[in-house]
Amino acid sequence: MLFRLSLFSLLLAGCGPADKPVPQAPRNWSLLEGAAAAQWQQAGIPDEGEIQVKDGELTLAAGQPMTGAKWVGWTPDLPQTNYALTYEALRVEGGDIFGMATFPVGSHQSHATFVIGGWGGTVTGISSIDFLDANENQTRAEQRFENNRWYKVRIEVRPDDLRAWVDDRIVVNASIKGRQVTLRSGFIDHCLPFGFATWNTKARVRAVKVETLP
Repeated sequence: MLFRLSLFSLLLAGCGPADKPVPQAPRNWSLLEGAAAAQWQQAGIPDEGEIQVKDGELTLAAGQPMTGAKWVGWTPDLPQTNYALTYEALRVEGGDIFGMATFPVGSHQSHATFVIGGWGGTVTGISSIDFLDANENQTRAEQRFENNRWYKVRIEVRPDDLRAWVDDRIVVNASIKGRQVTLRSGFIDHCLPFGFATWNTKARVRAVKVETLP
């Protein structure tokens, strides 16, 4: 009788709900600290200004008209989707794009750019979606930016959507399912696989971090 009860208990245990998978802890990288700080390079854009990495900050001098910095450490070990990119950007001089980030979207063959302060200093958005720049597609928004003030940026990349915030205010909430996500024409591809760029401005960038999302 005892044997039958034990066998019945084992059968019940085997029919119970399967163990839920344990969620993986988020992985994160800080791109302006430690060894990562040495992996920033000039983008190689014609007539660009000098970049400098010092004390946890990336400085991009004004170019004629564009300056780019690329981080060559974005290997396939880093996420291609389901990740968040956060950083702070400050426009030192000028009145146009500062702290413009180019990043992978879904694979290392697909990238997009978050524009901040473009087209005269006020436009934010994603370039490009269905071959339309941030100034032309549904991600376009406008905001006034002050020089010598830090702005917090958060970008979330998921398989079907892109989101971006400036100082905790959402400025991009776009579905990319079935859409063409590409870089705009020009020299922005010099910032691949990941980087920042400016347009007729001097800018500083700090606290650049990447974190996986569930």
